[in-house]
Order: sequence, then structure tokens, then C-alpha cells
Amino acid sequence: MPPLIEARGLVFAYPGQPRVLDGADLALLPGERVCLLGPNGAGKSTLLQILVGLLVPEAGSVSAFGSVRRQERDFFEVRRRAGFVFQDPDDQLFCPTVAEDVAFGPRNQGRSRAEAEAIVDATLARLDLLHLRDRVTHKLSGGEKRLVTLAAVLAMEPEVLLLDEPTNALDERVYARLVEILRGLPQAMIVVSHDPYFRHAIGTRSVRLGDGRVTGIDEPSPPDPRIDARSL
Repeated sequence: MPPLIEARGLVFAYPGQPRVLDGADLALLPGERVCLLGPNGAGKSTLLQILVGLLVPEAGSVSAFGSVRRQERDFFEVRRRAGFVFQDPDDQLFCPTVAEDVAFGPRNQGRSRAEAEAIVDATLARLDLLHLRDRVTHKLSGGEKRLVTLAAVLAMEPEVLLLDEPTNALDERVYARLVEILRGLPQAMIVVSHDPYFRHAIGTRSVRLGDGRVTGIDEPSPPDPRIDARSL
């Protein structure tokens, strides 16, 4: 079974800095939820951004959905088919209301206003977020913004999800709800997370990024006491 997304031999350094990636390999197979861990500054966010063409490596290759992606135009399709949830929701939510933020992606995909509104309602209902539909986005709590960001990405019906530290600053209720949502989604995922309990709850395997390379690890972990047993 070929990977949905695969990176081979990625090399990357920010200007004036040592390499953060130095021959990094990573593959995501259908049905997998790969959890990526590593120390701060190891290049985890950098790796995700390279996978969707937001950063360009010095060397190495990215293949996605059956094709090698080299030029910016090659990544247009990748960004349609792979939904990226940024570490900071404020980097992703910029419309006046929740409904407009969730509709933005479908509208950009050419959906009519009526079609986009139907997608908004269906997506928010699926995530039990309809009560936020007409709220002013910048007045939401951090946890609410995180869930709305996920809704905005899911509204575009991606085949793959890339999530960068999705549990940052979540209270117990939203944390448990996020786990419940992610466990119920069909998409393959790469999830950057420092949280071993979260990785245990959603991941199918974990890998570590360190010294510029990705290595597989065996990571047994106890269930997280913050997650209600009914959601596991």
C-alpha cells in the first residue's frame, strides 16, 4: 500500500542557523495516525510545513497522493487534499464570525454561497459546535478557537490531516472532546504533540525527530486521566 505522503532525505536550515532537518524521512500510510514528537526546536513544525509546500527544503523530496511534488504549483493539489491545523488558531482564523471562517475554504474551492452554508451547518453539527455558528471568532476561548479551526479544515473534506500541537492550552473538557472527535475521523493524520497521553489516545504509531532525523519508537503509555473513559 503506497504512502499518502512521503518525505525522503529532507534537509533544511533557517538562514544563519544549523540544520534542523538533516536527512529526515517520514511516510504516512492510509489509516495511520502518526504522532511526531521531539524536543523544542527539533524541526517538527518545519517538517509539516515542508510536506504541504509552505517551506522549501535544501535537499530531499516530497511525494503526495502518488506524485512527486517539486514546484509551488505541484503543492496546490496537496493543500486541497491535506488539511493543516496550525499550532496557533489565531494564525488560521481571520473572518468576523465562526460561520464565515468555516465557509472560507469551501468558497475558495468554488462552492456556491448556499452550498458553503450547508457545509458549515453540517460540519459544525457533526462536531457539536452549532452553538458557535454566529459567534465573533476573536471572542472565542482558546479551546473553542481550536475546535473551530479543526471545523474550518474539515469543511474542505481533506483526505489527510496535519495537526501541529492541537492540545496546547486546552482545558479538560475541550481536551476530551478533541480526542473524541479525532478518534472518530476517517482521515489519516500526522500529529505533532508533546503530550504522551494524547499520543496514546489517538495514535497508531509514534516517531521521534531529533538531530535532524526521524526514528521509530515503541511508546507504551497509560491512559490519560483527563479523558472520560466513555470517550476511549
